[in-house]
Amino acid sequence: MKILILGGKRFLGIALVEAALQAGHEPMLFNRGNTNPDLFPEIPNLIGNRDGDINALKGTTWDAVIDTSGFVPRVVKQTASLLSGNCGSYTFISSVSVYQDYLMPDINEDYPLARLTDPTTEDYSGDAFGPLKALCEYEIQQNFAGKVLVIRPGLIVGPHDPTDRFTYWPWRVSKGSKILAPAPPSASLQFIDVRDLAEFIIKRIENEDEGVYNVTGPKKPATMSSLLVSCREASTSDATFVWVEESFLLENGVTPWRDLPLWVPSLDPAYTGFYNININKALKAGLSLRPLSKTVSDTLHWLETERGEEKLKVGMDIATETSLLMKYQQENPK
Repeated sequence: MKILILGGKRFLGIALVEAALQAGHEPMLFNRGNTNPDLFPEIPNLIGNRDGDINALKGTTWDAVIDTSGFVPRVVKQTASLLSGNCGSYTFISSVSVYQDYLMPDINEDYPLARLTDPTTEDYSGDAFGPLKALCEYEIQQNFAGKVLVIRPGLIVGPHDPTDRFTYWPWRVSKGSKILAPAPPSASLQFIDVRDLAEFIIKRIENEDEGVYNVTGPKKPATMSSLLVSCREASTSDATFVWVEESFLLENGVTPWRDLPLWVPSLDPAYTGFYNININKALKAGLSLRPLSKTVSDTLHWLETERGEEKLKVGMDIATETSLLMKYQQENPK
């Protein structure tokens, strides 16, 4: 199959290209040419800008398009309209952030979607991200004549992750010593390895599938404890974990996601279903999920061999962590 990938030079795009090639398909990329310009030199790369310069997409046909870079409904509508006669199917990478809330567990694909409080905004960097993704889904369904496949991933993790949200933990645990960990150890987590996500998408396209899928994991419940233990085993470090109560963390200004990535306070009922997304539909369709240990070890290997020395974008610096641990242990002597 000839597959057009809108994006293709970072994280999920990289995994999609590799999965498509592995399956014997012919990927072609469309992007601005700024990110990783030397990556995949053997693959045709059309240069343009989705917001105003999509002429390079005219005059060619593909069996399928995968949209990894759609965030603004107005822009997505333009692309969907142009490609409507040129592609057999349109796969849109959305997000579980499209749902109106996380007040209940077991959220499936039919759960109500979020709506914009400001219908004119195109700023997808904050709270409008999810509602804008929901509107992008709508615009594709209205403006593309072929089959539409909507993929709603949870947190995407693994090698080449530009956010460092998952990467922080393999990095920190590999450094060893006492590690501040958000209690309780049994707190549930959901995320999906970028390579599992890419393989699922390519297989659904091959199957000429359509509709909406929540796609996250793992199949067996993961916890903060199982993640940190996997990180310790992968790095063979001497790390020990000090499980600190949420109340202490919040009282001392520790920010969920930013200071302690993946941590969502269980004390907040607004996030009851955040790590409890129903993925039964995707599992039934053949979603395959590699072991957590494999994701952790591959992420650590990428971090140590390819990522470079730049500072992680999220997570505590060790000095701040040490200070908090000392304060916690002084207040909670054993």
